[in-house]
Amino acid sequence: MSELDQKRVVEVLNQILESELAGVVRYTHYSFLVFGFGRIPIVSWLREQADESLLHAQQAGEWITTLGAYPSLEIGPLLDSHTFDIGSILRESLEAEKVALSLYRDLLELVQDQSVALEEYARQLIHVEELHAGEVDKMLRRPGAVAKSRDAVPDT
Repeated sequence: MSELDQKRVVEVLNQILESELAGVVRYTHYSFLVFGFGRIPIVSWLREQADESLLHAQQAGEWITTLGAYPSLEIGPLLDSHTFDIGSILRESLEAEKVALSLYRDLLELVQDQSVALEEYARQLIHVEELHAGEVDKMLRRPGAVAKSRDAVPDT
């Protein structure tokens, strides 16, 4: 078992922090753009996602400082098609989930067999993000459709 590459771990954690902070902004922004009969439950769901992104950002920031490093003040890319279409909003959300999953998988690869706590943290967030991507995929399907949408996160 080799030693934890702390510099690289902090780098990935900062990317996670930036990505999750972008999620807070993105989901909050999306919640302002929902109109029509389904507005209330969709806005509630989007705001829950913003809250979850904030929690994930806080967790990443805590890990960064636990490792003795300084958390980034940057924010990740903000995808926005400038449409009010729920389908577009969900597809952008799914793209963001793919990025988050990739970052958490990178973290897991770096810490596997090096730090039980960081490994469990990465696995837990991969679990949460995979479930979330699955829910977004289901929301993108037409009623009655069973097959994954073409935008779905590939099985790993």
